[in-house]
Amino acid sequence: MRPKVLVTGGTGYIGSHTILDLLENGCDAVCVDSCINSDTSCLKAIKELTGTEIPFYKADLCDLKATEQVFRDHPDIAGIIHFAALKAVGESVEKPLLYFRNNLESLINILDLSLRYGVKAFIFSSSCTVYGDVTHSPVDENTPWQEAASPYGRTKQIGEQIITDTLRHTDMKSILLRYFNPAGAHPSGKMGESPINPPQNLVPVITETAIGKRKSMTVFGTDYPTRDGSCIRDYIHVCDLAHAHTLALKYIFEGRQDEQTGIFNLGIGNGLTVLEIIEAFQRVTGVSLSYILGDRRPGDVMAIYSDHTKAGRLLGWEPKMTIDDIVSTAWTWEKNRSAAGKS
Repeated sequence: MRPKVLVTGGTGYIGSHTILDLLENGCDAVCVDSCINSDTSCLKAIKELTGTEIPFYKADLCDLKATEQVFRDHPDIAGIIHFAALKAVGESVEKPLLYFRNNLESLINILDLSLRYGVKAFIFSSSCTVYGDVTHSPVDENTPWQEAASPYGRTKQIGEQIITDTLRHTDMKSILLRYFNPAGAHPSGKMGESPINPPQNLVPVITETAIGKRKSMTVFGTDYPTRDGSCIRDYIHVCDLAHAHTLALKYIFEGRQDEQTGIFNLGIGNGLTVLEIIEAFQRVTGVSLSYILGDRRPGDVMAIYSDHTKAGRLLGWEPKMTIDDIVSTAWTWEKNRSAAGKS
């Protein structure tokens, strides 16, 4: 019997790719999203790729009553993957209360309903931002947290603590997946990052600049003590990241997780600077980018990349895609969505 999984924020970038991976690996999915920063076009792509039309609910998880309707309609939900959250670091610095209210209230509501309806597994979309401005990399799951560099990062720190405290004496088990920097698109070219609001993540900013949607892009900070003065990040292909969620669910479903709450880093494990990513894009695609060198951006961490040994050992997960795969699939997606008239 295929377990049913509720994916919150399922029309978003990582959520939609994870739904696809779940369907391809023996699970059924239900999707809920407020669509404040995404649309439902990805569900059409999922149907084209899998032949499956999944149930979709447009709802704000901060609305407990609307969210509970999903559980009433699907009382057999076995697992939840919780992506739904605001995620722009810069915006969180400008609007901290918006981020605290949205990201934490929605988490509390979905946890409340999960316990009431007997959900077995809860996977949380966390982030490497929980580590703060670390003093060294790579970081592993035991690296001590530093002060959060942004209100967004703080919501992930608090969110992890809420889950740990809430589930400590319950029958539901959870896994906190700390992502590094998701990027790239599905190799089919039918799915990728397509936010309604202007993206702030590096790779979609690069592809939008390359295709002419932006006149130029800015490299924020060139005076960091790194190889070339720009920030260092660990970029992971979105399909590799999506598959980790499926493996995390199966780890709980199969009874292999002994602890109440497990924690795993997910990244390639190799840090690249912003300027190195730009160079990789230009080399792989043959397209020259127009960019300017700017000041540091509030909330940015200088350098962070992962040690994902634990995920490999316990979940059987290893990233398969390289930075060349990331920029090439992202560029194919950008060209396809632009040809289709998507902003």
